[in-house]
Amino acid sequence: MTSTAREQLREAAGQRQGLHITAGSDAEAVAQWLDEYRASPRTRRAYRREAQRLLLWLAEQGRGLDALRREDLDRFEAFLADPRPVERWIGPVRPRQDPRWRPFRGPLSPASRRQSLVILQGMFAWLVEAGWVRHNPFRLMRDKRRRLDNRQGGIERYLERPLWDWLWDWLNRPGEEDASPRRRYELTRRRLVFGFAYLLAPRISEMSAARMNDFQRREGRWWWSVVGKGGKVARIPVPPDMMALLAEWRRTLGLSAEPPPDDASSLLRTLDGSRGLGDNRLYRLVRDGFRESAEALEREAGDTAQAEVGRLRRASPHWLRHTALTHQAQAGVELRYLAATARHSRLDTTARYLHAEDEEWHRQQACHGLWGEGARAVLADDRDGGHEPL
Repeated sequence: MTSTAREQLREAAGQRQGLHITAGSDAEAVAQWLDEYRASPRTRRAYRREAQRLLLWLAEQGRGLDALRREDLDRFEAFLADPRPVERWIGPVRPRQDPRWRPFRGPLSPASRRQSLVILQGMFAWLVEAGWVRHNPFRLMRDKRRRLDNRQGGIERYLERPLWDWLWDWLNRPGEEDASPRRRYELTRRRLVFGFAYLLAPRISEMSAARMNDFQRREGRWWWSVVGKGGKVARIPVPPDMMALLAEWRRTLGLSAEPPPDDASSLLRTLDGSRGLGDNRLYRLVRDGFRESAEALEREAGDTAQAEVGRLRRASPHWLRHTALTHQAQAGVELRYLAATARHSRLDTTARYLHAEDEEWHRQQACHGLWGEGARAVLADDRDGGHEPL
């Protein structure tokens, strides 16, 4: 921002009437808005990212938040879809203080752009109430309902069952005969990460925060305890395939197959086997897995799998959560159990079913298997009068 722009900003701040916060710059005003979300660190990080992008975009033009007008919003949304120049705006994940840090990892999808506008609309509403800006330009958007409503008719960012089956088969292929111990460790860890994400539908921050003793056995059944968005605690039934993956991983670490109650160490580890895996590293690990799998499928199937290769290239860690929930629904898991597994904040009314029907929820969750045959086998056994699997 030029010195002239800074002077104008200070002058505008001094002329504001009815100011209800103590701030000397847009960044300070936004910081106070973000403080409203200090109880939800993940939400705060997501909101800070969107606010930061808008502030940087305006700074490039020597403007501040109060100068944002309705006609700017279309240009800003187009910028989110195609940040240019690429070298200025797009780059890999790096610490904010690193001079190579960039605000974007790539162009935003329509859903991500919509989410950004939703967040910024809320920010401006707060800043208007605080007296920092004079108006909220988002309120003038004629198609605001379409653009700012974050709900979607259906989930599209997921892998269809045949593609997931191929991916899981690829993840389970043995490594090269002369693979180093490090490479075997990496393959086992990657298999655990993808399996964990698919079977229990965690958010990536919940995966990186998971501890060994978050997996607990109660009355012969295994449950995963998780602290989700807003600090809400939940417990999710653990299917047998997840326990098999966990046992394989623990043996790789030189531990017993089942986690004891006093093992509070990190579930996912760095290469030294002792330190926990952070959100950013885990994100890159999943993206690298999708990229490598896309390259493998392209080599094997060529032009006959262009659509599938494209989906793997576009996939992000959150696709695994969508894939998990979609496939559970397709496997016949009832809506109330699916809602509890997803832990959606607006579906709290489903919690009343959990204590009374734990056994049925667990039985249905066990129908959800990594290899695609678990659901049919369990249901067929049930129809034939066999005993319940758990």
